[in-house]
Amino acid sequence: MAQRSVAPTLPTGLVAFVKRDCPTCVLVAPVLEQLAKAGSLTVYTQDDVEFPAGLVPVDDTELAVSWHHEIEAVPTLLRVEGGQERERVLGWHRDEWEALCGVPGLGPGLPDWRPGCGSLSVDPDRAPALRARFSGGRLAARRLELSESEDPYEALDARGWTDGLPVVPPTEERVLAMLDGTSRAPDEVVATVPPDLVPCTVEKVAINAVMAGCKPEYLPVVLAALEAACSDAFNAHGLLATTMPAGPVVIVNGPIRRRIGMNSGGNVFGQGNRANSTIGRALQLVIRNVGGGRPGEVDRAAHGNPGKVGFCFPEDEEGSPFEPLSVSLGMAAGVDTVTLFPGEGPRCIVDQLSRDPESLARSFAVNLRTLHHPKLILAFDCVLAVGPEHARVFREAGWSREKLAERLHALLQIPGDELVRGAGGIAEGAPETARGATLPKFRPDGILIVHCGGGAGLFSAMIGGWAGGAIGSQPVIQEIAPWA
Repeated sequence: MAQRSVAPTLPTGLVAFVKRDCPTCVLVAPVLEQLAKAGSLTVYTQDDVEFPAGLVPVDDTELAVSWHHEIEAVPTLLRVEGGQERERVLGWHRDEWEALCGVPGLGPGLPDWRPGCGSLSVDPDRAPALRARFSGGRLAARRLELSESEDPYEALDARGWTDGLPVVPPTEERVLAMLDGTSRAPDEVVATVPPDLVPCTVEKVAINAVMAGCKPEYLPVVLAALEAACSDAFNAHGLLATTMPAGPVVIVNGPIRRRIGMNSGGNVFGQGNRANSTIGRALQLVIRNVGGGRPGEVDRAAHGNPGKVGFCFPEDEEGSPFEPLSVSLGMAAGVDTVTLFPGEGPRCIVDQLSRDPESLARSFAVNLRTLHHPKLILAFDCVLAVGPEHARVFREAGWSREKLAERLHALLQIPGDELVRGAGGIAEGAPETARGATLPKFRPDGILIVHCGGGAGLFSAMIGGWAGGAIGSQPVIQEIAPWA
């Protein structure tokens, strides 16, 4: 672990920070000479060790002193007592300089005021590297040193830290920038990650979020998704170990969807939106790199699905005829949340002709019955993603989310004679005890309805789940903690 560098102690007296590439610094060079003659003055120069001429400036071209003392602009004049800053002035203000140093008549012939320039220590091209260099103690992760001949992308892949796609090298600069996305302490433990049950800190999540390609503003969503994934109810270990193709599906609700630029419209489950594409990927990388959940080991999926790289999307709340999914699951309206669902890839539902809600609900029901197998019941939950053109049918008829769910459950009451093993010449099915009964396809709360997708096309989609209930995985909703 790198140690945070110690802030250099400033000498007692007047201290100035300047750079030659600043017209105001050049302007006040005669004033600095006046102050040097009048008493104790130390000048730190950021870009030219011979500036100002006629003085003996201290070399701060490495910017260590400027960074540690948070110099935002040059020239900056400080008054220091016993190593402690007592007062500072930014830029050239004759009255303020005279008041600070107690020397009258500074800079005769100069204008009374001139703004300064940005300090090199806050230059956007330099600041990330300076922070990484001088605040190394904030990060606890082991540093991986690569030789100059090593390609970092290939090195990360060779060590098994990728999902098969290139990842962004998690440099200290990038990880520190990612941590700016949350006020949570880097060493705070977010969750214990299965299957290896490893405590995972905010810093570890940030590292994997960098690798996934996230922006810092996505980090609170990733943190909430990890908390939900590692809950007992979600049972991520079981989801990893199943031979079914399911993985975590992250559904985002609340204003944060718009703040971070998520896509809830056209191609909502596809490529093209950075937040959608990287948040779910970050979660999967944490499970892989921290928890040890690797394919072919604990992850035993027979086929898997492309969504296991990362599957995250927001609900289109503004265009929906229904209350948000988060509200239906008990959260207050306007609260930022993630809902984790143990799901496979989406499957399209096509109905181009239904213009009344009953006909469309029946179309949904016959498709939902096929989930995993038409003769398998009560074992699997489902997300029904209603597209905007289908949603319009329900809006115009005044159907609520609850009414649609109730109608679907009613339409999915199936005669046991059709479900038993051997019925229809198919060995798969329910035990013989189901004969003569009527059984539901889904548990009472087993259909989660969301609204999303493009405005053109009479399509919806369904996302089948893994084993539901106590024997498998429950959908879990988690509030996204605010930034501060």
